[in-house]
Amino acid sequence: MRILIFHGYLLRGTGSNIYNANLAVALAGLGHEVHLLCQDREAESIEWVNAVGSWPEADGPDAIGELSVEELRPAEGAGSVTVYRPPIGNLLPVYVEDPYEGFEAKAFPRLTAEELDYYVGTNVAAVKAVQERIGGADAALANHLIMGPVVFARAGVRPYAVKNHGSDLEYTVKPNPEFIPWAAEGVESAAAVLVGSHHTAASMWEALPGLGLEAKTGYGPPGVDTKAFAPLAPGEHEERIAALREEIAGEPPSTTFGRDADEAVAALGEFEAAEGPRVIFVGKLIVSKGVDLIVAAWPLIHRQNPGAKLLLVGFGAYEMGLRALVTAITDGDLEGAREIARVGRALEGGEESPLTYLSSFLDNPPAGYLEAGKAAAGSISFAGRLEHDEVARVVPASDSMIVPSTFPEAFGMVAAEAAASGVLPVCAEHSGLAEVTATLADEVPEVKSMIGLPLGPGAVAELAGKVNRWLALDRPERIEIGGNIAESADRNWSWQGVARDVISASAGEVRKVEQA
Repeated sequence: MRILIFHGYLLRGTGSNIYNANLAVALAGLGHEVHLLCQDREAESIEWVNAVGSWPEADGPDAIGELSVEELRPAEGAGSVTVYRPPIGNLLPVYVEDPYEGFEAKAFPRLTAEELDYYVGTNVAAVKAVQERIGGADAALANHLIMGPVVFARAGVRPYAVKNHGSDLEYTVKPNPEFIPWAAEGVESAAAVLVGSHHTAASMWEALPGLGLEAKTGYGPPGVDTKAFAPLAPGEHEERIAALREEIAGEPPSTTFGRDADEAVAALGEFEAAEGPRVIFVGKLIVSKGVDLIVAAWPLIHRQNPGAKLLLVGFGAYEMGLRALVTAITDGDLEGAREIARVGRALEGGEESPLTYLSSFLDNPPAGYLEAGKAAAGSISFAGRLEHDEVARVVPASDSMIVPSTFPEAFGMVAAEAAASGVLPVCAEHSGLAEVTATLADEVPEVKSMIGLPLGPGAVAELAGKVNRWLALDRPERIEIGGNIAESADRNWSWQGVARDVISASAGEVRKVEQA
C-alpha cells in the first residue's frame, strides 16, 4: 500500500516525533510504501529513510515550485520510506515553544493570520504534489488536530485518519477557541480519529461537540520497540551506560536539536558510577511534567538509598528553574526553595503561578529533610537531550522511572517503555498515564501499591514512599517482577500493532472508544 503521513515536525526528540519515526519504520517493515511529510532537516542522515523530497523556497501559499526527490539508499525489504520537506521557511508553528535550531518556533496563538495562511497553504500545495507523484495514497494519517487534518481536507486526500497526540488539544485548541474551527474542518472529513486513552477522547469530545466524533474515535496509542527497550541481565547496567557515554563523547556536533555533549557525558558518568539504585526521568523540563516533585522527593529517596543517583533527561523552558530548585534543596536553603515554588511558572516564562504541591510539602517538610537535602548534593544530574535510541540504552540500565506529570497526558509512552525494560514506572494517577499503569497493575498485581501516584498536597512524600518501597525489595525479587511487567508491555504495546491500527483507521475501522 501507498501510505501518506503528515507530521509537521521532526523525526527525533520527543513524543509525536518518535511516534512518527517508529510508525514509518513499522509500516515499511510490513512491506508498505511510506510517504512522510515533516520538517526534519537532517532526514538524509536517518538510516531508514530511503529518499528525500524537497521544493525550492515558496514564493507564497500555493506557489512552491517543482518537487524533486533524491534517492539516498535502497530499501532493505519490500517497504520503503520517502520523507518530504514542505518549504514553509524558518517559522515553525508549535504547541509549546521550545528551541528548534534553524527555526523560529512560535506558538500557534501568536501567529498572525498571514503566517497561519502561509503555513497551511504551503503544506496543502506540498501534499497535492506528493499525491500527484505517487498516484494517490491508499491510506493516510494526519498528525495532531491542527493543522495536519485541515491540510489533508483542503488537499483532497481521502480517506484519512487523524492522530490526536494530546498536546495539540490541551495546549492550543482548548485554551484558544479560535482554533476550534480549524480542528473541526480537519476532523469532519476524517474516517476516524485515534487517541491514546479514554481520557483524551473525552477531552476531545467536550472541546469539539456536535461533530459525531464519538462514533469514529478509536484507540491508537503509541507503541514500544520491545527489542530496544528490554530488560538487561544483572551486571550489564554499567557497561550499557559506559558505552553510551563513550559514543556521545566522540560524536560530531548536532545541527538540529543542539545539546551540550560534555554535560551529557558527565551526567552519564555520574549515573554509571552510582553506588546505589539508579532513578531516571525522561521528558520535557517544563512545569507540566511535574519534575519539581521529583527534585523535592529526591532527598527522601536518597536518604533511604545511600549512593543512589537521579538522572534528568530532557530539555525545556523550566530547566533553569529546576536547576535553581536543585541548588536550593541540596544547599539546605529551604527559604530559597519556597520562593521558587511561590513564583512557579514565572521561571518558565509565564505569569507568576505557585506550584501548590511543592509549596505544600516545603511549608511543612518531614524531620531531617534539611540534612537529607544536603546529603543528596551531587546525586542529581542533568543529561540534556538524548536521542530516542539513546534513551532506549539508558532506561533499561535504571532501577526506576518517575513520571509525575501534573497535566493530562494522552498516553504514558515513556512509562510503557520503562515497563518494557523491566523498570518500574511510578506515574501520576491520571489521564493516559493511569490507563497504562492500570494495565500493568492488573496483569502484575505486585506493583499495584507502587505504580500509581495520586496528585495532591501529599504528592511529594507519597512519591518518595512509592519509589522507596520498590527499591527496598530484594534485587532478585525486583528482577522477577521487572520481567513480568516487561512481558505485559510486550503483550499490550508493539509498533507493528500500531501500524496495522493506522491502516485500519484510515478506512474507518477502529477499536472504538466507548462513552462513559
